[in-house]
Formats: sequence, C-alpha cells, structure tokens
Amino acid sequence: MDTASLAFTALFCALLVLGLLTRFALASRQIRHVARHRDQVPAPFDATIPLDAHRKAADYTIAKTRFGLLSTAFETALLIGWTLLGGLNALNLGLLDWLGPGLWQQLALITAFALIGGLLGLPFSWYATFRLEERFGFNKMGLGLWVADGLKGALIGAAIGLPLAALVLWLMGAAGSTWWLWAWGVWMVFNLLALVLYPTLIAPLFNRFEPLADDAVKARVNALMARCGFSAQGLFVMDGSKRSAHANAYFTGFGAAKRVVFFDTLLKQLNPDEIDAVLAHELGHYRLRHITQRVLLLFALSFVGFAALGWAASQAWFFTGLGVEPDLRAPNDALALILFLLVVPLFTYFLSPLAAQLSRRHEFEADAFAKDKTRGVDLASALLKLYQDNASTLTPDPLYARFYYSHPPASERLARLTAA
Repeated sequence: MDTASLAFTALFCALLVLGLLTRFALASRQIRHVARHRDQVPAPFDATIPLDAHRKAADYTIAKTRFGLLSTAFETALLIGWTLLGGLNALNLGLLDWLGPGLWQQLALITAFALIGGLLGLPFSWYATFRLEERFGFNKMGLGLWVADGLKGALIGAAIGLPLAALVLWLMGAAGSTWWLWAWGVWMVFNLLALVLYPTLIAPLFNRFEPLADDAVKARVNALMARCGFSAQGLFVMDGSKRSAHANAYFTGFGAAKRVVFFDTLLKQLNPDEIDAVLAHELGHYRLRHITQRVLLLFALSFVGFAALGWAASQAWFFTGLGVEPDLRAPNDALALILFLLVVPLFTYFLSPLAAQLSRRHEFEADAFAKDKTRGVDLASALLKLYQDNASTLTPDPLYARFYYSHPPASERLARLTAA
C-alpha cells in the first residue's frame, strides 16, 4: 500500500474512532442527566405534567439512547467489515467472476450491498418496533404490517433507485471528467420531482389519506390559512394510529402540490385552538421560507458532495485506503459510489451541531409566527400534550441537545411562547 493510501486509512480510522467516542460520550451524558432528573418534574411543568408521565418520558429516552448506542456499535462494526476487512472487495470480485465487467455487474453490486445491509439491519428494526416501542405503548402494528411495509419499501426503493443508479453510472462512464456535474443535476431534478410526487403516489401506498371530514375544524383551518396567505391542495387525515400512538401534523409537497396532513391521533388529542396553533407553526415554516432555504442548502451541499465524489473516484488511494482493490479491467464507478456513501458520514458527523442549530432557529421562528397568528398559550398547551403523549423528556442533557436536537428543548421553547 502506498503512502497516500496509508494516510487515507489513518484518517478514516481517526475519524471513525473520534466519532464513536463522541457519540458514546454524548449518549452517556444524556442517560445520566435524564436519570438524575427522573423523579422530579421541572418547576415550569409541575402543575401540568404528572410525575408518572415524566418518569415514563425519562425511561423511554434512556431506553432509546441505550438502543442507539447498540445500533452505533453494530453500524461501526459493519462499516469496518465492508471496508478494511474486505467485505465490499470480496463482494465486488465475486460478482465480477459471475457476471463479468459492465453495467449489470455494477448494478448487481449496488443491489447486493443494499440487500445485505437491509437484511443485517432487520433485527434492529424489529427490536425497535416490537420491543422498545411496544414496551412504552407506542407500537400499534402487527408483524404482518411490519413485513408488508418492509417489502413495499424495498420494492419501491428498487423501482426508483435502480434506474437512478443506472443513469448515474452511465454518466460516470460517458460524460467525461465533468460527469459529477451532470449527475448532480439529475439528483436535483429527482429530489424536486419527489417533493411533488411523493404525497400523491408513494405515501398512499403505506397509509390511508382521507379528506378532513370535521366541518368545524375544516372551517377553522381554512380561515387560518387565509389569514396567513397560504393555499393547499387539500386537507387530509392520515391513519397514523394503525402503526403508532405518536401524534403529528405536517405539510407535504411543493408548489401546487402542497397538502396539509393531520395524524388521526393528533385530532383526538388536541382541542380546536391547539390544532390551529400547531397548524400555524407548520404554516410558519412555509411563510418564512424555511422549506425553500432547506432545499437550497440541499442543492449546495449535494453540489459539494458530487464534486468531492468526482475527484475521489479518480484517485487510486481512495479505493485501496478503504480495503478495496480497483479492477483495471472494468469500471469502478459503483465501488466509488458505495465507498463514498460509507465514508461521508464520518466527515460530516461533526457538522451535526450546525444543522441542528439552524433547525432549532427555524423552530423558534415558526413558533413566533404561530404566536402572532394564534395564541402562544394554545401552542404551548398543544406542545405540552404532545411532549407527554410522545414521552419526550423535559430534561435533556444541554450538550446532547445542542449537538443533536433539531427542535429546541421544551423549557426553552415554552418559555418563549408564554412570555408576555
């Protein structure tokens, strides 16, 4: 192995160890902090949140965090197995011997890689659904629905992902040194199409969406959207209760395809004023152009990512430094794609706090918008119910929250909403 390959291997290992240590340190802080505050409801919430609910949220948070540590350890071992221990190299050589070089072999490599990874991850998905979520009363789906969801997801992923991968691989081989620019353009078009088509073509394959039937709620929602200068293609109720007791509401789609979706569980838990306030918060994200900002950020980051892939795919050390010997007889484009997807999270992990901070800022701004259009006390009341029903801890570790939380901690968020 040459000096460049050794240097890249050393960088890969250093980032892997540093990221793993950081994850475990933050998770340990979170577990200790939540456990330490388990038996006392924080003062701002002691009049509204029962101690039993607070303890349940603490236990749920600790259980999820511990399970996350186990998942992290497994994913790290799998990453090492694919790379430095030669798993991906062996899979590639085996498919080359069977199929020979060419596009079909490369698509087979991507398919086999995704299939093996998915199968190895099934026990974790099963445990999360039928042990962790079941233990705290959130899981509502049976094994049959879980299997059906997995099969549908795999088929849809193959139907969409394989043609997209084939197009990118063709561009890598046919478009010269600037292939990555064309591939980036294809990726952006795909993402924009997904924003438009997902609500009407894909989401209904997993859930039933029915027009909002409650005339009183519908009138309030339409009046609120009119006040906010917002229009949507329709108001729908999703049967989220068939899978989970968690509640939510969201906007989906883009442009003329926007639609408002309420979980059926949310409509049962909140009163009309609280529903208005939650909806106003979601409207705030659109009116304040948070969605547009995030799409533009996706454009910029993916541009950098494709440029980095275009450069790395032409460097021999990128392959050999990760335990893969590029085949001189055949294109190595699929290998480059897989390796890049494997190592990028190591390089971007420490950017997580920046993304979380931006998201929290957007949440505060959307809360302020909702407070202006409805009442802050109604949104605060709705959030308290959702925190309790979803078993969200009121006492996260501050450093853990700063690093990971996409939404502000409850104490910060409600303090702003209830301020005069």
